[in-house]
Amino acid sequence: MNPPRPRALLVWLAALASLLLTASVAGAQSPIPGVNVTVGSANSPEQVATTLQILVLLTVLTLAPAILIMTTSFTRIIIVLAFMRQALGTNQSPPTQVLLGLALFLTFFIMEPVWSEVNKDALQPYLDKRISQSTALDRAGAPLKGFMQRFIREKDLALFVRIAKVPRPRTIDDVPIHVIIPAFIISELKTAFQIGFLLYVPFLVVDLVVSSVLMAMGMMMLPPIMISLPLKLMLFVLVDGWNLIIGSLVESFFIR
Repeated sequence: MNPPRPRALLVWLAALASLLLTASVAGAQSPIPGVNVTVGSANSPEQVATTLQILVLLTVLTLAPAILIMTTSFTRIIIVLAFMRQALGTNQSPPTQVLLGLALFLTFFIMEPVWSEVNKDALQPYLDKRISQSTALDRAGAPLKGFMQRFIREKDLALFVRIAKVPRPRTIDDVPIHVIIPAFIISELKTAFQIGFLLYVPFLVVDLVVSSVLMAMGMMMLPPIMISLPLKLMLFVLVDGWNLIIGSLVESFFIR
């Protein structure tokens, strides 16, 4: 390849300079609007209350990912999908981003009735200024609390009721939501691990059979994973594993 000629290099530099000059002129003619943040003194108690509400809202938005993960079906789904990937032996397939996206959209599908109720009973009346903020929060928490109550184990709920030292509730509706949430989380963890164990069993059987056959044939130097992985993938595809696992996961939140 011939080196670039000096004349051609000068032409390229002149073109680049003209582009930069044009961009600077265009920027001077239509400047980007600036954003100024100022801190001043409040003239009334209402302004202080509004400022505190904005700070609380920003804090809630910061915690939104944790709320989405811990108070919905996301925890069970992502753990089961991770167990399935490990049971298959494909450590990087499907990629983590794909599993997270699938778990997120399945969570939106499962939680849609709950969020529709929150929107109808809490968000829309609050935006129309028909209810106060505290009333809207109470109404928004009721459907979410009802969803979590359906999947809490009595033993887990009793544990956190005892730790929190709250009065013994007559019904589960009397349990405060700050006790419901941790009980729901550990209940979901136990359920997800139980499903993961059941997923492991058939693939573990395949691994044991392949290892036993290779040992019997004296092929001890051949890694069993080279034989068992294609067999497990073929078995998973033949039984339509994705349909079975996703269908069972989704139905586990509706059949109660």
